[in-house]
Amino acid sequence: MKYLKKRNWAARVAILIIFSALSACKDYLDIIPDNIPTIDNSFTMRTEAEKYLYTCYSYMPKDGNLEQDPSLLGGDEIWAIDGPPRPNFNHAIFNIAQGRQATINPVGENIWVNLYRALRDCNIFLENIGKVPDLSEEERNQWIAEVKFLKAYYHFYLVRMYGPVPLIKENLPVEVDISSVKISRAPVDDCFAYIVQLIDEGKNDLPPVVTDPVKMLGRITKPIAYALKAKVLVTAASPLFNGNSEQATLKNPDGTQLFNQQVMPAKWDAAALACKEAIDICEAAGHRLYKFDRANSTFVLTDQIVQQLSLRNAFTERWNPEIIWANTQSLSANTQLQATPNVDFRYQDNNVIGYELAPPLKIVDMFYSKNGIPIEEDLQWNINQPAVRAGTPADQRYIKLNYETSSTNFDREPRFYASLGFDGGVWYGQGYYTDATPTGTYYVSAKKGQPNGKGKPDFGSVTGYFIKKYVHFQNTQGASAGDYSINNYPWPIFRLAQLYLLYAEALNEKSGPSAEVYKYINLVRERAGLPAVEVAWPAYSSNKTKHLTPTGLREIIHREELIELAFEGARFWDLRRWKEAPQEYVKPIQGWDIEQSATSLYYRKRLIFSPRFGLKDYFWPIRDNTILNNRNLVQNIGW
Repeated sequence: MKYLKKRNWAARVAILIIFSALSACKDYLDIIPDNIPTIDNSFTMRTEAEKYLYTCYSYMPKDGNLEQDPSLLGGDEIWAIDGPPRPNFNHAIFNIAQGRQATINPVGENIWVNLYRALRDCNIFLENIGKVPDLSEEERNQWIAEVKFLKAYYHFYLVRMYGPVPLIKENLPVEVDISSVKISRAPVDDCFAYIVQLIDEGKNDLPPVVTDPVKMLGRITKPIAYALKAKVLVTAASPLFNGNSEQATLKNPDGTQLFNQQVMPAKWDAAALACKEAIDICEAAGHRLYKFDRANSTFVLTDQIVQQLSLRNAFTERWNPEIIWANTQSLSANTQLQATPNVDFRYQDNNVIGYELAPPLKIVDMFYSKNGIPIEEDLQWNINQPAVRAGTPADQRYIKLNYETSSTNFDREPRFYASLGFDGGVWYGQGYYTDATPTGTYYVSAKKGQPNGKGKPDFGSVTGYFIKKYVHFQNTQGASAGDYSINNYPWPIFRLAQLYLLYAEALNEKSGPSAEVYKYINLVRERAGLPAVEVAWPAYSSNKTKHLTPTGLREIIHREELIELAFEGARFWDLRRWKEAPQEYVKPIQGWDIEQSATSLYYRKRLIFSPRFGLKDYFWPIRDNTILNNRNLVQNIGW
C-alpha cells in the first residue's frame, strides 16, 4: 500500500467508516481499502472521470421495477398473487402492501444501503473532479451540477421513505473521533433545505436539453433540476412534513425535534413559485403535453383510437416531449409483460393474455365518468342500469359489440379505457383500426375458462382488470406462443402533466381557487378529452359548487393527480404526503369473482384483502442492527 497517497487513503477509510455506521457493520474499523487505485486513476483524465460520473448515476433507484420499486406493489393501487407457486418475479415488495414489514430485516432496506453508498461516491466525485487536467471549465461545472443534483435526489428519496435522515454533506476525514461517525438524523426541515440548496447550486450550469441524444439521454438537464425542486418544495409544504403533530415525539437522543410542529403556509408560496419557474423552464426547452399525430400513422385511425394513443403514449413513447425525466437505469420490459399482454395477431377475439398485475375495484372506481367528474357525484352516470350490460354499436370503440360486461365499464372517461383492460374491453395494438374493419383490435375475455380468465395459479389478474397503460401499443406477438416483442422504454419519473397539477395544487393551497389554478388543471383535462372543471361540476355534479372552495378544489386536484398519474408510482407517495392514506387504505381490496365462468356469477364483488394503515406505516423502519450499532439513530414511531 506504500504507493498510495496518504490523503486518498484517509478519505477512503473515512468513507467506509461512515457507510459501515449507517449499514450496521459491527467491525466498522476493520476495513481494508482494496480499491483505492481505482479512485486515484478515476480523475487522471476526462475519460476516466466520466466513468466515475456514470458510477454516480448507477445508483438511481429502479423505478418501475416490480422487485425494487415500493410505489408499485407496496401500496393499494396494484395487486398481485400472494405466494404464487412459481413466481415470475420476487414478491418481497408486495409484503409491504400486506402489512408484513418488520424491523429485523425491513422490506426495501437495500434502498437505504445503496443510496448511502451513492452519496459516498458522489462526495468522492465532488472532492476530486477539480484534479482532472483535460476537462473544460464549462463541462466541469456541468458535471458538478449533475452530481449535486444526484445527491439531492438520493437524499429526497430517503426522506420520502424514512422522514428525517442523516445528511451526508461530505465524507469525514479518517482522524475524526469515532463518536462523530455515529451521526444523528437531521430535522426534516434541514433535510429539505439541504436538498434545495444542492439543486440551486447547480441548476443553472445544466443544459436545457442534452447535446448528444445518442449518448446522453437520461442525463440531468435544467428542466429536470427545476422540476425536482418544485416537487421537493411541494412535498415539504404538504401535511406529512409541514406541522405534523403526529410526529411530535420523534426526537434525537439530545432532544432535537425532528418534525416541525407549526404549519407554515409560506411553504406553499415557495412551492408555487418553484412550480411556475419549472413550467417556464420546461416549456422553453420544448416540453409540451403529448398528443398523438394521426399524420404519423399510415393507417386510418378513429378519433377514439387517436385519443387512446395520446394518453397511452404520453407514458410509453420513449423520450416524447412530455417526459421531463426518465430513468435509463430502469426499463419497462418486465413490468409490461406482467401488466398484460401476450396478444396473438392470428386471432381478432379473446387473445390478450394478462399475467399478474391487477388494479383493485376501488382504483377502477377512481376514474371519472365520461362527464369528467367522480362517478359517485355524476347525476347521469349508470342511472337505472342493470349490473351487467351488453356492448352496443355506440360503445364498440371501447367494448366488444354484444359482449356482456359490468355496467361500471360503460360511459367512463378516456383515461379509463387508455389505462385499464377489462372483460369485454377493447385492446388496441399490434395493428390498426379503421371505421370499416376492426383489424388490429383485440378484446379481453376474463371469465374463468376464457383465454384471459383464471387458469394456472402462477399468473393472471386477481381482480379481473389489467393495466393497459404500461403496454406499448406496438408490442407484437410472433408466430409462436413465446415470441413476444416488447417496445422497451425508460421508466418516466416526471411528466409535464404532473408539473401542471403540482402547480395547481400549490396555488390552491396558497390562495384558493383562481383562473390560474383552473387553467393548469384544464390543460391536463383537455388532453384527456374532458370538459373544464368550471363546466363539468356545475353541469353534471351533485356538488355543483365544489370547485369554488379551497377544500373542494383540493379534493378535485388530488383526484386529478391520482387519475392522470395512475400506475406511475405517484399514488403511493401522494397519499402519504397528503396524510390521506388511512382513509384510502381502509377501503378493501376487491375484484370480480374470477372463479366463475357465468356472467351473472363472475360479476360479484369478492374480497381479496383488507388492508390497514397506521401511523407507523408512513415511514420505513430503520433496521434494528443499525440502531444497535449507532444509538444516535432513533427509530421511527411505531416500530
